[in-house]
Amino acid sequence: MTVVAAAAAAQELPGHGQTVCVTGAAGYIASWLVKLLLERGYTVKGTVRNPDDPKNAHLRALDGAAERLVLCKADLLDYDAICAAVEGCHGVFHTASPVTDDPEQMVEPAVRGTEYVINAAADAGTVRRVVFTSSIGAVTMDPNRGPDVVVDESCWSDLEFCKKTKNWYCYGKAVAEQAAWEKAAARGVDLVVVNPVLVVGPLLQPTVNASAAHILGKLFPEYPVPTRCSDEVNPRKQPYKMSNQKLQDLGLQFTPVNDSLYETVKSLQEKGHLPAPRKDIILPAELDGATA
Repeated sequence: MTVVAAAAAAQELPGHGQTVCVTGAAGYIASWLVKLLLERGYTVKGTVRNPDDPKNAHLRALDGAAERLVLCKADLLDYDAICAAVEGCHGVFHTASPVTDDPEQMVEPAVRGTEYVINAAADAGTVRRVVFTSSIGAVTMDPNRGPDVVVDESCWSDLEFCKKTKNWYCYGKAVAEQAAWEKAAARGVDLVVVNPVLVVGPLLQPTVNASAAHILGKLFPEYPVPTRCSDEVNPRKQPYKMSNQKLQDLGLQFTPVNDSLYETVKSLQEKGHLPAPRKDIILPAELDGATA
């Protein structure tokens, strides 16, 4: 393809001429966002703590990164840095968040960082929408909710229960989402919130994300995989019923859980986080029969 033809093809991409900001760009969800946005022709400004950190190499290696990816040094509690990253953007994906059960490291950075992003988007004057990555932990932690209740986006975790059980991650995600809705309404920002459950699939980043670490701890307890959040002390005997109606209405095509777990484990093996499979290893029931 000639240079002229390549330029013409680039102009036909849906994101051509549009700039978006992705906070916490080196994380699992954010890395995939950066990859897909670049493929669609967007210019991406990704916030990271240190742009020169080798763990960001996977971002610079993405197709289109050399031309349309800018890594911005920013901390959640540095408002000026957040404003600089959001300046000139047409959209913001806010994925950056602490992942810890330490209340001091979790709550304030999650809440204030979210408010900073909303304010920066409002002040920029060019941002049309902010998409905020919350968590299923912001909606499910309520011991008084019956098993027949279908949990959807209108549900909230019981904050007092989270504090009582010292589940500071779920507490922090819940109050951060509440702060996002309140600040967006006050500043007139178009906000969309996503509440992921488990985040699984092939890894782009070199480190293990929290959901993958949780799965490994359950399926492969013999492997010393660290985790940054504690498990639920008293898991429910009957799981909640979750509504995915909005996703169905958007036309999302679901990937079977077995396939997702298979791809997750395969990716972890390829990146050296798990040893290569041997014929004498029997897969756990959760993975038995999974297909590529």
